[in-house]
Amino acid sequence: MSTDTSTEGPTTSPVEPPPRRPKVIKTNQQQVLLYVVLTLLLSLATVWGGRALVHNSETLTFAVGAPNSDEAMFAAKLATVLKNNASRLRIKVVNNPDNARALAQFDRKQADLAVLRTDAKVPPRARTLAILEHDLVLLLGPGNKKIKSLAELKKKKVAVVAESEASLAFVRSILDIPDGPDAARIQMAPQGATLDKLFAPGNGFGAVIAIVHASRAVRDKAYEQVARRGGFTLNAIDEAKALARKIPGISGETLTAGTLSASPEIPADDLDTIGLEWLLVTQSKMSPSTAGELARTVYENKSALGLDNGFATRIEPASVEKDAFVIAHQGAVDYINDDTKSFMDKYSDLMYLGAAALSVIGSIFAAIYTKITRIAPEKASELSTAILDVGERIEHAHSLDQLECLQDELEGILRGAVIGLRDGTISTDGLDTFKLGYEFVRDEIGMRRDYLKRHAVEADKAAQDMALPQHDESNIVVVKTAQNA
Repeated sequence: MSTDTSTEGPTTSPVEPPPRRPKVIKTNQQQVLLYVVLTLLLSLATVWGGRALVHNSETLTFAVGAPNSDEAMFAAKLATVLKNNASRLRIKVVNNPDNARALAQFDRKQADLAVLRTDAKVPPRARTLAILEHDLVLLLGPGNKKIKSLAELKKKKVAVVAESEASLAFVRSILDIPDGPDAARIQMAPQGATLDKLFAPGNGFGAVIAIVHASRAVRDKAYEQVARRGGFTLNAIDEAKALARKIPGISGETLTAGTLSASPEIPADDLDTIGLEWLLVTQSKMSPSTAGELARTVYENKSALGLDNGFATRIEPASVEKDAFVIAHQGAVDYINDDTKSFMDKYSDLMYLGAAALSVIGSIFAAIYTKITRIAPEKASELSTAILDVGERIEHAHSLDQLECLQDELEGILRGAVIGLRDGTISTDGLDTFKLGYEFVRDEIGMRRDYLKRHAVEADKAAQDMALPQHDESNIVVVKTAQNA
């Protein structure tokens, strides 16, 4: 008789892959891109605003006379100098038939700059930037005849040598000759007429009043040539100081010895006369910084601004006196008196305000950046789901190897939580829940480990029992003895 016994040993199941770890870092790429774009726009706006503040371009209209006039050629040179110096200022030259109409345009506020001679009607809003030139009034008599006073000229025929009809009106005003028959004796000299022709007996001029640029007079050799032939006498104007006080715009001038001719020396001694000034003027509303920059450019580039004919070759600073015929612009006064503020002086307050504004804007953008682009912290309680998932798979672990995989996964979750708490990617919200879940699953793994170890011991014992030798009862014969009754 045989018995068939079988022992059911422990079974194993395939190792399941570890579950996907929960996503800890959350970012919004669109929000990050939006922030980057806004940051770039803010940076560009800041740079543009700073550049506009420091180097903003400004175009100034310069009203002048005819294109071949002295003031027109000076304006063109000033425009070139500003361009070559990379100045923020630009000049737009506007021509007129004559300088009087240019001043009228300036008076209508249709121009920012103009050039005027001090015998012209001065616009009330005109302010001086610089003195470009002096005009000298030369009182000339024929041959050796001297003219003792201006009063003598009222009875003489006088030729006025000048570039414009405005000088004729000026001469009549200083001679105090009203309009009428007497005024006809004061005439404009024909264009190109020389002193020899004017003093010729046939013309009948008893005197010549020449109004010339001072820079041109010292270069003109015609005076020396006529003087060698004894053609004229240069007379002093003894009433110079009285006229300067009486008529606004007239200045007292002194001709040094030898100004018109070195040989013979004319004048032989220093000689008093009168003169007029050519002023570069601007509107009173022009900002001090713009006016100061213009004044600086004019004063520091005199050699480049002078004309070939001598005009504006000896540029002088504007008069800063309060009783000046045309008062100086405040920007020019600041530069002349060396009171021009430096960049930090002018913009320090604005820079502090700008820095404060940028600080506020930066804080706002930093807050926005932190809000929309920072790593969203994972709640510690949310990690409990991953821990419970490990706990649900414990009962399916039928070997110590499978259980060790679960143990490693549990420790990995714990390690990630610790790192996240340190980096701020995981908040402490629900930390007690996480701790409770971790301890529960850890204990479950320990209990399962003990169970598998006990089960493994029992299985080993059963296997040993099955390995012991069995008695073979197949050859045992049962002998029955019959007894006689």
